[in-house]
Amino acid sequence: MRALKKMLVIVDTRQDKHLALARARLLAKATGATIHALAPNPRANEASLKVLETLIKPLQDDGLEVVPHELWHNNAVETIIHVRQSEGCDLVVKQAKRADNVSRVISTPEDWTLLRKCRVPVLMVKHTDPWSNGKILAAIDANPNDSEHQVLNEVILEYAAAIAGVADAECHIASAHPAPMLSSADPDKQTLEGMRFSYQAGCKPFADRYEIPAEDIHVEEGPAETLIPAIAKKIDADLVVMGTVARGGLKGALMGNTAELLLGAIESDVLTLKPRDIMEPLEQTLYRF
Repeated sequence: MRALKKMLVIVDTRQDKHLALARARLLAKATGATIHALAPNPRANEASLKVLETLIKPLQDDGLEVVPHELWHNNAVETIIHVRQSEGCDLVVKQAKRADNVSRVISTPEDWTLLRKCRVPVLMVKHTDPWSNGKILAAIDANPNDSEHQVLNEVILEYAAAIAGVADAECHIASAHPAPMLSSADPDKQTLEGMRFSYQAGCKPFADRYEIPAEDIHVEEGPAETLIPAIAKKIDADLVVMGTVARGGLKGALMGNTAELLLGAIESDVLTLKPRDIMEPLEQTLYRF
């Protein structure tokens, strides 16, 4: 995991609660990273900038380096990516938006667009509880025959284990597996026990490498979009680390429905990642400044 030196925190000055700023404060204290606080605002002026400066002053008084930005570049997502590029931030931190007429916090299309287009990790914040002494859940696809997902799994476990180490938290692994297929030529795929064993075997190299106990590996049958949130809730995970893409090229950079459904269903904070070979060329292709 690359050292966190700068993070871009998205601040909506119209809101009463600022979960992203609160989370960034904890992260900056743990890592010493500089916070770039961005308020995307098409009508920026001195008065609105003062509001942002008032919000970040407690962090500055706490000894943290916080740089305010208030500007607009076509739309909110392009503004975020523009500032992230120009400031060289390693992480984007944003509060998950609440969709209209929905009681729980879920990610909206604006959030999905950001996750698709941003080449660095994006942390969607849904609560203010500290991660310290908590549980970090790495959500992977442990299909041992899927080499493309293995590339993404490597990144997910690297980040999850590193965060768990900094936060003195437990690192767990979760993977959903499909129902047995009686017509399969592979005996391991014909029974529930065989399918589970196959996916557990896919988790084992990561568990061994990061010293994750067997009881902290969760492999169950079901669709990932329902199973992963259920496991996160069952173990009371503070953070879920997951991938949004597993294929190379621009076509593979589009986040699928499973990832969108996961983001909406998970109640804890969510850190989303892409394979490293996709993240940089993706953003360069989508935005040329």
